[in-house]
Amino acid sequence: MILYSYWRSTTSYRVRVALNLKGIPFTTKPINLVEGEQCSADYKRLNPSMGVPALQINDDVTLTQSMAILSYLESVNPTPAMLPSDPIKSAEITAASNVIACDIHPVNNLKVVNKVKSLGANGVDWMIDWMNHGLMAYQELIEPQGKYSFGDDITLADICLVPQLYNAHRWGVDLTPFKRLVEIEKACLMTDAFQKAHPNNQPDSEIQ
Repeated sequence: MILYSYWRSTTSYRVRVALNLKGIPFTTKPINLVEGEQCSADYKRLNPSMGVPALQINDDVTLTQSMAILSYLESVNPTPAMLPSDPIKSAEITAASNVIACDIHPVNNLKVVNKVKSLGANGVDWMIDWMNHGLMAYQELIEPQGKYSFGDDITLADICLVPQLYNAHRWGVDLTPFKRLVEIEKACLMTDAFQKAHPNNQPDSEIQ
């Protein structure tokens, strides 16, 4: 498998964690979003949305959109599971995950923030506001105790949360109200899957 990724992309970070967690070998092909490599004709043929990640399964199949990729990985490599078999618990975990994936990320991605700035607004303030709203909701939706968001096993929720907290640190979000989330982040970052997936450990990282 080839993962088209950008080191600071939180959606790419999610997929890297899942691949590592499930022990699936892959090769990273960096796509520099800042330099616009995602807009090249060759890459647009792979991913018409011109974003990352994209996961090339073989010469004929390339999957796009991180949540769709995560669903595929769960289907073909169900162990360790990112979602439990209990349908209610699975729905609760998916809901928390989607607070990150649907409520925070879409309005904070590069294309949207650049548009916000072009309209004269402060892009950083915009991102921090949406992160605060989303993280507060996430914290209310998860279990109040346990090593991770939903007990003592890593789930899809954690895989979405930790990359978002990377952005929160990066842009100066005050995480004082999110003590539970910071504790979860710390526990996740102690695992091999998250460490290998961390932006600073990617081949295109500018922080070495």
